[in-house]
Amino acid sequence: MKNKAIIYGIVPARGDSKGVPGKNVKLLCGYPLIAYSIVASILSSKVSRTIVSTDSEKIADTALRYGAEVPFLRPKELARDDSPDMEFMFHALQWFQEKEGRVPDYLVHMRPTTPLRDPTIVESAVDQLVGHEGATSLRSGHPASESPSKWFLLGNGGYFTSIHPDYSNEYINKPRQSFPTVYIPDGYVDVVKTSFILDSHMLHGKKMLGFVSPVCREVDTIEDFEYLEFELSQKGSSLLDYMKKRYPVEA
Repeated sequence: MKNKAIIYGIVPARGDSKGVPGKNVKLLCGYPLIAYSIVASILSSKVSRTIVSTDSEKIADTALRYGAEVPFLRPKELARDDSPDMEFMFHALQWFQEKEGRVPDYLVHMRPTTPLRDPTIVESAVDQLVGHEGATSLRSGHPASESPSKWFLLGNGGYFTSIHPDYSNEYINKPRQSFPTVYIPDGYVDVVKTSFILDSHMLHGKKMLGFVSPVCREVDTIEDFEYLEFELSQKGSSLLDYMKKRYPVEA
């Protein structure tokens, strides 16, 4: 009988945020932004542990308060503005190998800047990768409202030209339905196979499954927080309901 896959959720959260200072612990409807991703991971039945990778003691304390584990602090040199995801993933796997003697089979990457996830959709993403032996990773994306095949470049002399070398200016006037659907990568959920990361020192590889996710609002500005506050007041959220039952609203 095949052993059950070991799957950890991992939520990366740097202490420094230039767009919105303290973004990861800024309150959204009375709860820190990062708490939403922690709870989405905890409520996902496929995930056995929820790990937060951060360089910040304040974020670590917040993460622990909402049920995550923070077994290590990420080194500052791996928490810069330009630090790629591969660095914190590899650091976490090395820590698990050295300190616990084993690594999970999969990591479910949930960025705190995409707070309103449905845990059952996260579970579907995990099932899709675990059930596909040849794939090395999975990444979520939502359909673009318009195909970039219809876009222009501004060339020499001020003339618009198609970004696709084989498309004439007349051809790109065709209806959008004439062009392939294009997907925009988002932060809803990524799932990565840890053996591939450790063997290749790459995150996704060439066999990256596509997971079609709902269109989701990502948080980069104060206006995004305000929009999500409004959305939550209108539609609610299972994540918010979960927190209200277990944790006092923060001021």
